[in-house]
Amino acid sequence: MVSLARTIRSIRRVGLREWWHQMQYIGDAKSGRLVGKDQFGNRYFENLNPEEEVPGRHRWVDFSQHDYNATQVPPEWHSWLHHIRKDPPTEDRVVQNLSPPWKAPWVENLTGTRGAFKTYNTTRPKYEAWQPKITARG
Repeated sequence: MVSLARTIRSIRRVGLREWWHQMQYIGDAKSGRLVGKDQFGNRYFENLNPEEEVPGRHRWVDFSQHDYNATQVPPEWHSWLHHIRKDPPTEDRVVQNLSPPWKAPWVENLTGTRGAFKTYNTTRPKYEAWQPKITARG
């Protein structure tokens, strides 16, 4: 539960508008260091102060789109958010050097949208649906 003192402290640090945005989207008032942005415009934050944040919940993402989901986070940032990598991709030389020039840009999962992959069949069906035959009377 968020205390009144923590709420007031958070409003002072991030401002009223950003505090309201956080309460609407992540449900908690957080303040921390901006670590970087990705190609989608998502912002990534970190707060290492143990008095303010619970360990393991001190890294978070602020999505740029209103209808957000986890597939909008690129793999390099996902590994940083989940503590697989210590340094963020903006500061990690290994991640920067391992990105080959032929690598395609990250695309979110488009399932359930117009851009979703749909298969089509090019073979003739093994059976055909029954079509009634209409004959004239008499």
